[in-house]
Formats: sequence, C-alpha cells, structure tokens
Amino acid sequence: VQLVESGGGLVQPGGSLRLSCVASGFTFSIYDMSWYRQPPGKERELVATISSGSGRTNYADSVKGRFTISRDNASSTVYLQMNSLKPEDTAVYYCNTKRLGVTYWGQGTQVTVSS
Repeated sequence: VQLVESGGGLVQPGGSLRLSCVASGFTFSIYDMSWYRQPPGKERELVATISSGSGRTNYADSVKGRFTISRDNASSTVYLQMNSLKPEDTAVYYCNTKRLGVTYWGQGTQVTVSS
C-alpha cells in the first residue's frame, strides 16, 4: 500500500489549495479514505473522511463549510479542496486509510497559511 500526497504550499489567509493523494497497492474503491492534519506542536487530528460506495462525507467542525473531500475511484485519488484558509489551518496534511486492521499513512504535505 502506498499513499502519495501533493498540492501543499504557502497561501495567504482567505486563499485556496487542493490537495491530492494517489493510492496504489490495494483496491481503492472499496475502502474509506481520510485526511488528517498535524499542526506545529500539536497532535494529529482528523479533518475529513469519505466512504467507499456512497461517498458519504464527514468533517471536523473546524473545517465544515470550507473544506470538501472527494474521490475519483478511476484514478485511485482522493482530494481535499480547502477554501477560505486560515492561519490555524497551517499543518502537515496526511492521507489515510485502514485496510485489514492496518492503518496506512502518506508522507504528508505541508500547508502554510500566512500573509
């Protein structure tokens, strides 16, 4: 299993970024996918989850209405569209899935929101 994130960078407050995570090594379409983030000096936290099949989504309260998680099963990719970014969104963002009792993480992509 491999998860490779991209799309992070430096953005001004109020700006937007779209993160991508390309998955390989497993049947992507049948597994739920999630985005987590770890702000500097803090613990890793769940940002959003999208289910397999129906594509039902769930979000942390702190990002509801600003972030959108989506998936493209044909390309084994999960996205995180981030709008109206705030300085407190600064973190390393990680792609995540759980398969057969094992949790997998990508290497992370840095998002910095600063003027």
